[in-house]
Amino acid sequence: MKIDLHIHSKNSDGKFSIGEILKEAKNRNLNFLSITDHDCIGCQTQAAELAKKEGIRYVTGVELNVTFSHPKYHEGKAVSLDFLGYQFGLNNKALESKLEKMAKYREKRAAKILDNLNMEFEKENIAALSNDDLRQIEESVDGVLGRPHIADYLVKKGIVKTRQEAFDKYLVKCDVPKFPLYLEEASKLIRGAGGKIVLAHPNDPHGISLTALTKSLDEQTEIVKEKMLPRIDGVECWHSRSTLETTNHYIAFAKKNKLIMTGGSDCHQKPILMGSVVIPEGVVNQFAK
Repeated sequence: MKIDLHIHSKNSDGKFSIGEILKEAKNRNLNFLSITDHDCIGCQTQAAELAKKEGIRYVTGVELNVTFSHPKYHEGKAVSLDFLGYQFGLNNKALESKLEKMAKYREKRAAKILDNLNMEFEKENIAALSNDDLRQIEESVDGVLGRPHIADYLVKKGIVKTRQEAFDKYLVKCDVPKFPLYLEEASKLIRGAGGKIVLAHPNDPHGISLTALTKSLDEQTEIVKEKMLPRIDGVECWHSRSTLETTNHYIAFAKKNKLIMTGGSDCHQKPILMGSVVIPEGVVNQFAK
């Protein structure tokens, strides 16, 4: 059985549409999957319907960005962590309302980022981005607007050559704080909608993870035990950027603390990683039909 419970679509920062993802999943013989777009669940009904047509079992998914801090690490300053929500109902007013509020904030944040970019462009004699540029960026997005969409537009304009260059040269320094969603509220939203909440890629060296606080696996799981356990249901143990040491450490931790274990490629279709992470079949049994 092939499983992938961490996939992104064009609705957030992936490259493929929902239809293209399901077609690719079928071609790769995936049996169980979830599309987990950032702060967005608008595609879930379509994804479930298309998965059913392809004979693929589907579970609703979302990836929420959470503001988190610990007094012992990073001078007590807040960092971002990602949490995956699974198997939630699609008609929950509280969850829908919060995600709509976050989407509106993203639009305002994008406008402020463009203002910051223009200050940098002025120093380099690069033409400023206008409201029309912002409109074009917004029109290129199927779901929620984020920095990757701005990066892609900078590539399109010829200001940078790649998305990574856009981040390295401009978007990191021109960033604006994200919507402040805290774990307690994120947990209530997902559980309140009948779902499960899971800490995503906890030791990802190249992503949003606990490595922002400490690179020690023992210290990471102590943080989870001390600050998260009552509010989470599981941990993402298998991930495309996880080492065997990381996977085994979090499997042992999850078993000891009776947490569910999930896994996925975190595929954004750049490259196409769907189904590339070997995930045990037992993961399926954690999600009742």
